[in-house]
Amino acid sequence: MTTTPGHSRIDAELQIDEIRGTCEDRAAVVVRCIRGPVRLGARFHRIRPTSVPIDLELAEILFYGRPVDELDPSHTGLVTLRRAGTSLLAPGNKAHGWQIIQGANPSP
Repeated sequence: MTTTPGHSRIDAELQIDEIRGTCEDRAAVVVRCIRGPVRLGARFHRIRPTSVPIDLELAEILFYGRPVDELDPSHTGLVTLRRAGTSLLAPGNKAHGWQIIQGANPSP
């Protein structure tokens, strides 16, 4: 388990692959699960490799077009993120690298 100042744990990481749409406080994003599984309600507080603070909540996960409660490592899905920080998300590529958002799953 990894920790960052002000946050007790990091057990959820998503790589931003594609931004499908954004509005004021909501974004539809194609992601790849790097660390997880990542569950609905996960809260993301950091964009790696920067130290820019965010406060994003995972509101929906679609896996092959079907809603699921979690996304397992190495799987790709379309997620809806909401709250503060959606405007800071950016797609990546192999040449320039990817953004990775880090956070924690909800407590059981």
